[in-house]
Amino acid sequence: MSAVAQRAGQLVIIGGAEEQTVRAVILRRFRDLCGGEHARIAVLGTATRLPTEVGAGYLKAFRALGVAEVVVLPLASRAEANAAETIEILKSVDGVFFTGGAQRRITAIVSGTRVERWLHQAFERSGLVIAGTSAGAAMMSSTMILGDATARPVPSAVALGPGLGFLPGTVIDMHLSERRRLPRLLAAVARLPHHLGIGIDENTALIVDGTRFEVIGAGTVTIIGALPSGWCPAP
Repeated sequence: MSAVAQRAGQLVIIGGAEEQTVRAVILRRFRDLCGGEHARIAVLGTATRLPTEVGAGYLKAFRALGVAEVVVLPLASRAEANAAETIEILKSVDGVFFTGGAQRRITAIVSGTRVERWLHQAFERSGLVIAGTSAGAAMMSSTMILGDATARPVPSAVALGPGLGFLPGTVIDMHLSERRRLPRLLAAVARLPHHLGIGIDENTALIVDGTRFEVIGAGTVTIIGALPSGWCPAP
């Protein structure tokens, strides 16, 4: 069985520290996938305890890229993630962008809420584009690395928990080369031998479109495990 089922939407999974200037390759590609200058984007600051400050940086970056509409949602509590007002705002956007921070916060706040259900439905049926950087990348997988550091590629050396499952059958790590996290990813795959390990360098993104993927940015994406049937690089 392929690790990735055919779905309507696309994922932009970023290893962190992506460039935020007008030359920003990754943010520009996300904008284009969402509809170019006519895109409507929501920045979700759930992962950080400073959602207003972090969101302001992305607001400035996306506006510099000519995005028509950008809204910053702190989404800092389960009450917000279950609020009808939040769902109404999300219904008006073409793409959502999860900032970095702590991946545990994303799952603690979003998992099992109306926002999570809406995101999955919009992604699977309506073509919503979902992007996430750093912690926002880690939560994309069905099983998530919880942030523990390890220099030992042994199963007991890494803590795991449930992610939001936008890319099922995978476990994702970020800042891979810069923070020397290959042993951590190897440890995770050793515990999850039927999962595909994906490690993404900083200022680098894996774009997933159905059963196809493409790498853009400055660094490398490392794949660990047997490549499932149906996966192939974009031409």
